[in-house]
Amino acid sequence: MKLDRVIAVRNNKTVYRDGDDCIKVFDSDYSKADVLNEALNQARIEETGLNIPKVKAVTMIDGKWAIVSDFIKGKTLAQLMQENPEKKDEYMNLFVDIQLSIHSKTCPLLNRLKDKMNRKISASDLDATTRYELHTRLEGMPKHNKVCHGDFNPSNIIISEDGTPYIIDWSHATQGNASADAARTYLLFWLAGDIEGADKYLSLFCKKSNTAKQYVQKWMPIVAASQSVKGNEKERQFLLSWVDVVEYE
Repeated sequence: MKLDRVIAVRNNKTVYRDGDDCIKVFDSDYSKADVLNEALNQARIEETGLNIPKVKAVTMIDGKWAIVSDFIKGKTLAQLMQENPEKKDEYMNLFVDIQLSIHSKTCPLLNRLKDKMNRKISASDLDATTRYELHTRLEGMPKHNKVCHGDFNPSNIIISEDGTPYIIDWSHATQGNASADAARTYLLFWLAGDIEGADKYLSLFCKKSNTAKQYVQKWMPIVAASQSVKGNEKERQFLLSWVDVVEYE
């Protein structure tokens, strides 16, 4: 395996290309359980029939865990949006359609989104009263079992050279309520500083999925609180500011 072509550098991991293989190498202190869980998520999502790179191996390279999967040649939707701003609406339509195709699937063995959020809210720095309010609100939300990507943003879609979209990075995949997944995507646009994109995305998602905007907005404090556990200080402050955006009933 040749690790000489770096495709991307992310927090705690570096992604390489070797011929038809994409090799994601995790830092030596990265949790073994998290690496194996990501590979397992990806394998389970493969079985739903969604267009994703297939896992080829989980291995160790120089004492570091690595996941080997298909290399997809193409550009991310984020790159295309940047290069062709005049086509942003067209790309945003495609983006939402891909997310709805994810939400149309079920995968009974994935972790439950609600359980994950409850754990994260418990681990957050929020005071006990706010945590209680969030747990209560989460408990009152409708229980669904749709596949949720958990980090659905334009840089996680690769459009291959023949125009086929592939969805990558399934480390946060769960099963649960699609509107929670949409709230996460909305906040990701905000975090990237694209507020206009965030609003356009939310309007399109709600229109295409026949979902009330208010319903997605009810998820935002819960999603923001559960996401505030990780990330840098600036991101955490931003997410925590969303926790009390919506009045608690």
